[in-house]
Amino acid sequence: MVEDPSGVRLNRFLAEAGVASRRASDRIIGEGRVTIDGRVAVLGDRVPPGSSVLLDGRPVSPEEEDVILAFNKPVGLTCTSSPDDGDSVIEFIGYPKRIFCIGRLDKDSEGLLLLTNNGELADRVMRSRHGHEKEYVVTVDKPLSDGFAEGMSKGVRLSDGTVTRECEVERTGASEFRIVLRQGLNRQIRRMCDRFGYTVTGLKRVRVVNIALGDMRPGRYRNITRAEREELFRRTGLGGPPGR
Repeated sequence: MVEDPSGVRLNRFLAEAGVASRRASDRIIGEGRVTIDGRVAVLGDRVPPGSSVLLDGRPVSPEEEDVILAFNKPVGLTCTSSPDDGDSVIEFIGYPKRIFCIGRLDKDSEGLLLLTNNGELADRVMRSRHGHEKEYVVTVDKPLSDGFAEGMSKGVRLSDGTVTRECEVERTGASEFRIVLRQGLNRQIRRMCDRFGYTVTGLKRVRVVNIALGDMRPGRYRNITRAEREELFRRTGLGGPPGR
């Protein structure tokens, strides 16, 4: 491993270039897809000033302006940046700059998905230790019991032994409820419902931190407003106003 103390760590460089979050960038580096001045990079490498960084043979350079999009993901799209996935959100949107998803929504889930080229912001939103809120409206296959909301809100022991954090749950219909999570386990809501004997038939995310889905139609996206940006950066501890 070649390191230059005057350079920036490669995972941070890739994050600031809008490739992926730092965590996802580490996976990309580990797959041998990145080179620095013609040498295959390894985890922990730094990028000296003026170096040539390539991802899959294409040049990578830091972005000068943050892009943060709110997208209403329809059912059937996947939250991946892989160009080989014909159902990829990135391919569907076709945005002219390199962007990636902040977190995930299952292929069979819908609703608000944030996309950005700011890796630091993505890390802050996604990492469970920061406890940022994500709100969902969920429909299940049969009427909810009287104790369902209270049981879900206190934390649920999943089939693998993991106990979910306490959360906000409000029954909004005979077989519908609203839930606010502050963590992001894989297929968490579906697994929580399964422990109570329910199957999720519809799952829509309606808010991430302070960004709300609103009345945006499925398949559409928008740039978040300046006020939303400033509040998002404030809540995630990045300061403000956002920019590079």
